[in-house]
Amino acid sequence: MHWIYLIGAIIFEVLGTLSIKQTTLSNNNYWVGAVVVFYVISFSLLTFAVKKIEIGTAYAIWAGFGTATITILGWLIFKEMMSVQKIIAISLIILGTIMLKLQHT
Repeated sequence: MHWIYLIGAIIFEVLGTLSIKQTTLSNNNYWVGAVVVFYVISFSLLTFAVKKIEIGTAYAIWAGFGTATITILGWLIFKEMMSVQKIIAISLIILGTIMLKLQHT
């Protein structure tokens, strides 16, 4: 169950970060509220996750998958640049987080 909390924390962190981008693209205060709500949910779920997962492992996976997902979604949604260097970096992030997960199986 703790891994499900971590996955949820990652999803809400990504939603929060996407909402930050939306605040810069619109004058709608809805997005500011969305940032706060999504991050509160994300940190709450992360709190539940670290009850069973080591904090270093949980944080690395949360931050790593969040960063990789945001980079990919920035490219797909906001048409941000995607380079070979970014692809290699994302691959290394994913490989590192998989290695951390395998440590706990």
